[in-house]
Order: sequence, then structure tokens, then C-alpha cells
Amino acid sequence: MKVATTDPIMTFARVATFLFAALFIAALFRPGAASAKDRIDDCRIGIYQLNDGSKVDVGATDGDHLRWRREDGTTGVLTPGVDDVWTSTLGWTKKPDDKHVSFDCRKGTITFAGIAGKRIPLETTDTTFEGAGVKLAGRLILPQGGARVPIVVLVSGSEDFSARDFFSLQRQFPAEGIGAFVYDKRGTGKSGGTYTQNYLLLADDLIAAMNEAKRLAGVRAGRIGYQGGSQAGWVIPLAAKIEPVDFAVVGYGLAVSPLDEDREAVALDLTDHGFGPDAIAGATQISDAVAAIIVSGFREGYDTLAAVRAKYAHEPWFKYVRGDITFFFLQTPAAKIREQGPVLLAGVPANHDPMPVLRNLDTPQLWILAADDHEAPSAETARRLRALQAQGKPITLAVFPHTDHGILEYEIAADGSRVSTRNPEGYFAMMRDFILRGRVDKQSYGTAAISWPATVPDTNSRSAH
Repeated sequence: MKVATTDPIMTFARVATFLFAALFIAALFRPGAASAKDRIDDCRIGIYQLNDGSKVDVGATDGDHLRWRREDGTTGVLTPGVDDVWTSTLGWTKKPDDKHVSFDCRKGTITFAGIAGKRIPLETTDTTFEGAGVKLAGRLILPQGGARVPIVVLVSGSEDFSARDFFSLQRQFPAEGIGAFVYDKRGTGKSGGTYTQNYLLLADDLIAAMNEAKRLAGVRAGRIGYQGGSQAGWVIPLAAKIEPVDFAVVGYGLAVSPLDEDREAVALDLTDHGFGPDAIAGATQISDAVAAIIVSGFREGYDTLAAVRAKYAHEPWFKYVRGDITFFFLQTPAAKIREQGPVLLAGVPANHDPMPVLRNLDTPQLWILAADDHEAPSAETARRLRALQAQGKPITLAVFPHTDHGILEYEIAADGSRVSTRNPEGYFAMMRDFILRGRVDKQSYGTAAISWPATVPDTNSRSAH
């Protein structure tokens, strides 16, 4: 279990992409419904142009707090104080960062760390549209004016809260000349239907969102594509293969199955604690036994799991076996797993193999991975993406060192846990440039290690949307 936080966007970054991790971690970390809702309509929420030429976004989070974000990746939590002066803490650390912020809602102005600024006006249209058999709530945000702009549809991961209420990119991208469409996935926010992990169903909803974004944008719609993280790495390629788009941006997603994700996470846990191949081989037998139960529909395999658990329970590495789902099976009685598993895992394609889609996908893609990702270990995904590059697929791959899930830099706390501080320099700029131009220029994006496709994609090939 990683550092606990109730920030909803941190939940988005921290919640593991596989359902059990999503449900159990999100149950602990999701924003308090009543208090977070109070902040959603706060007049301070918006993106501001500062007098030094930079921008700062202020968005909702839980309780009486707000969260600020800048395009350089820095972020903090704002707490109200005396005379409506807000104090900031660094990232998710709760450490004061000496920033003080004040607002004038009537004038639409901000003073951020001593620098004055003014709210950037954006054109916002709320809508409802038909997903795959459900009504979904969405929002299109465009830069002011009549110019044709690229449109990015923001894709949720496995979180179960409203994207329209908490996604800051819905303002940050439009402030850079990019239209953004954000929508509540089924079973969240103001959208209908039941929350699900069925990737194909979610891809159908995503396609509907993309078509609604084009409809609302009308003549202003230029190139159109997707951006999303975590679980969205499985959903976006499916949607792009079913109905082509101009680009796709995937952050901290995977090119392996959910079950393989768990196996990799188990192995990484042991590696981090200094154990070698023999320990990993034993732990893999445990995660394989867990996988067999899931694949059987929770009907069989419990005796095998009990046997392998008994075999290794006294090994020094056993207590470090966690992964994204294996830990739950090791800590939960079989009767309870039989009862709850089919409900909790309803719709999840646990053996979903994303590679056949990726091998046949010609959409220009930017994949951004975290080198130290514990929720979704990235090494095998990076290897597979580089192999696809070598085969001529239009994939750009960037890996940020010293980052965890969410592309978040971190500190190590006294208890050995990771506490997130910020996104790295260059992360937002890389996404922005790819959406605007269909490629990442061969320049520095902070500490990212970037590998480019063999050929530069033709960004005009579908410009007539």
C-alpha cells in the first residue's frame, strides 16, 4: 500500500489499474463526497495567466482545499487562512512550500506567490450524449475565438469519481490552444449506467465521446484524438482501432494483460527488497495460482493456492508478496473470495492481450512511462513498444526516471514509503506538443529518455475532420 491521500487526482495517479487494487485503494483514497462537492463550483477554480508569462491552474480537491498545478509539473494543496489568503504545501507531502495565494473572484484575478494574474477565459459547453446504451455527461472546452484547433478527448482510468469535476487538463490544454472534451465515465459523476471495467464497452463509450466532441466543436474541430492514463492504456488503442483518430497519448499504461501486470508487480516488490530469481520464481507460482482462480470464474483453484501458500509461507520473502491483486487473495478467506470475486471482477477481461491491437494500429501514439512504477511496472511494456517501433509502428516512447504511477516524482518517507511531489519538467509540454503537431520534437523534455518512430507520421493525413 502506497502513501494514503484523499486528493482525487492523486487517486487517479495512484489507484492501480487492475480492479481489486482500484476498488480497495479507491475506497480508502476517494474524495469525501460532500466536502469535495462543495469545492467544485468554487469561483476560484480556473486557469490563470500570471504576469511573469507562466500559467497556474486551480482545481477542486477534497475538503476545504484546492489544488494548484503549473505547466512545469509543480503542484501543491491550498488551505484557506486569514483574510482569504491561502497557504500551500508541496505536492502531496503536507510540507509548507512558502507560497501564499489570494483571489478576487469579482475581478477574476489571482496573486500567486507574489505574482499577479488573471483568469484565462475559455468557451465551455456542457452536454449529454448517448454512450453504449447509457446517457453520459460531457463538457467541451475551447480556447476563445474562431480558429480551428486540435481536440483531445480526456480518457478516465479506473477511478470512480467525476472526471468533469476533477481533471485539470480540461483547462490546461485549452489554455495552450487545444480543445478538450471531458466526460464522466459510465457509473460516475452525472453519467448513467453501472461502473465497469469492460474495456470494449468503455472503448465504445469513448468513441461516442469523440463523435460528440466533433459535433460540438463543428468547424473549429481540427485533428482529434485521445489522452488518458493507467487503465486508459488498454481502452484507447481499442477505440482508435475501431474508429480511427489522429493521435493517441497514453500515460503510465500497459502493453501487457492485467494478470501479467500483477505478476510483474509481484516480481518488482521482491526485487526492491533485495530478493533474487529463486524468490521471484516462487512468488510467481503464487500469482499464477491467483490467476487460475480468476480465469475459472472463481469456481476452482483454491486448493492449489492453499498448497503453494503453505509451501512458501515461511520463506523470508513471503511477507513482501503484494502485487496489484495477489495480496488480496493471500489475506482473504476462500469463502469470501468465492462470494465477492465474481461481483467485484464483473466485466474485467483479466487475460486481455493488448498486443494484437497495437500491432495493427496505425494511429500516431505517444506513450509516457514511469521508470519506477510500482502499480504498473513499465519495463516489459517499454520493451514491447520499442519492438513495435522497430517494426515501423508510429509510436513515440518517453520514460521519465525517478517517477512512479502518474508520472510523479517522489520522496522517500521515514517509513520507506513514497510521497509524491510533482510531475517532472517536460511532461505536460511533451503531451501538448504531440497534440498540437502530431509529434514530439527532438529537443529536451526534462529528464525524459525518448525514442522516436522510424518514420515521422504524416500529421495532415486526417486533417479534414
